[in-house]
Amino acid sequence: MTSPSTDPVSRFVSAPDGLKLHYAEYGDSIAPGAPVVCLPGLTRTAVDFDPLARALAFEGGARRRVLALDYRGRGLSEHDSDWRRYDVAIENADILAVLTAAEVARAIFVGTSRGGLHAMVLAVARPTLLQAVVLNDIGPSVEGLGLMRIKTTVGKTPPPRSWAEAVDILKRTMSAHFDGLSESDWETWARMTYAEKDGAFVLRYDPALARTLDGVGVDMPAIDLWPQFMAMADIPTLVVRGANSDLLSPTTYGAMLEKHPKCEGFVAPGQGHAPLLIDAPTIARIAAFVDANG
Repeated sequence: MTSPSTDPVSRFVSAPDGLKLHYAEYGDSIAPGAPVVCLPGLTRTAVDFDPLARALAFEGGARRRVLALDYRGRGLSEHDSDWRRYDVAIENADILAVLTAAEVARAIFVGTSRGGLHAMVLAVARPTLLQAVVLNDIGPSVEGLGLMRIKTTVGKTPPPRSWAEAVDILKRTMSAHFDGLSESDWETWARMTYAEKDGAFVLRYDPALARTLDGVGVDMPAIDLWPQFMAMADIPTLVVRGANSDLLSPTTYGAMLEKHPKCEGFVAPGQGHAPLLIDAPTIARIAAFVDANG
């Protein structure tokens, strides 16, 4: 008798405007544990969650169904012809369309950076969806200097000619913030960032996403999502912060733990924005939180 595959199944659904959206599904739809929905960062994809999703779906505590989503313009979802539709409100509607098609009425959400913003928006718009939330290096106050650093890299790095060069590009741009990674970690990150297509190495996102950061600068208004964050006050929440993060400050992290009555924290050593969720201690901490809340 063969063991069931732990590889994800790719599924596609239509966005409200007809664009094709992709998500990766792990585990069994009738698994006893609460389902987990993974939402990536601005330029990130479902691939980022593969190690965590496998751990949650097939290892440790309750087996559970895990969905890792690709927003429009990322991963295997279709690119939008208009970069202006790479918008939080439109993406939030896309997320709801995916969850409706997947018949997920309530889940534990894991949101990295932009994915955490989506979770906070859902706490206001659809609070019954959220059984528990993991916010990966994002909070209700977002550091402008971190956003400006991100602006300098999105869509602007040259395409690598080999996997070794892909690793070198990441090291040149990110090693100051990620000083705790092994060589294997860098290689994993490179393969989560680039894909091979027709003999070339390409980013896993639409470079037009860079236009969404046009307004980022020293004069930009402060981002304040404290009302959305506090809408999660009754929802068990785990905040993961990269020890070297320039987007989630220690001050904001501490305030989140103080003000939210059901908030726990975890600091990923040697990582910046955003922790990669590939190391054993971080995966174990998230898995323990998920098991305790579903």
